[in-house]
Amino acid sequence: MLIGLDFDNTLVRYDGVFHRLAVERGLIPAELPASKHHIREFLRAAGREDDWTQLQGLAYGPRITEAEPFPDVKRFLARCRAAGVRVVVVSHKTRFPYRGEPHDLHAATHRFLEWHGFLRTADTGLSAADVFLELTLADKLRRIGELGCTAFVDDLPEVLMHPDFPPGVRKVLFDPAAAHPADRGYTRVSSWRACAAVLLAEREAVV
Repeated sequence: MLIGLDFDNTLVRYDGVFHRLAVERGLIPAELPASKHHIREFLRAAGREDDWTQLQGLAYGPRITEAEPFPDVKRFLARCRAAGVRVVVVSHKTRFPYRGEPHDLHAATHRFLEWHGFLRTADTGLSAADVFLELTLADKLRRIGELGCTAFVDDLPEVLMHPDFPPGVRKVLFDPAAAHPADRGYTRVSSWRACAAVLLAEREAVV
């Protein structure tokens, strides 16, 4: 069994760091909810798409260690390791932001994983060699197939339901905010505990 995990908004929650950055720069009122979605919609409604793009470059780049792992995600990894289930991280993002300073977003991803203990292999089973950062969605989908993932967890329905998504891979939508409708094409979970129940219950029962 090989479980693939997306990175942005699946392993890592950015709400707090986006709110902090936007307030620091005077882009939003401090009382706006600390939600990436609310901040994005506020800036777009104000015609400040470029500011939103620059915020992304900062949050995904030099300020990424201020973001937080989703609750129980490292516990999920530890349970996978104990059950003998291999896990890989497969994400797609450009190497540098579209606007702003040319921060290396791939290096920042590895820095987050290291900073927050994801690469303590004895605990999580993950090492840097298990992290695949692709430049395009097409490359990400190809990598999922090449690795032979038996299940994949992502926060975007459009990724899981893409016509080029590898056949035969179980699709799990990570949707803690219940932002997406249920669909017969994927299993929707609201937490990493629920994800463990979906993917690991049978495996753990026989270990």
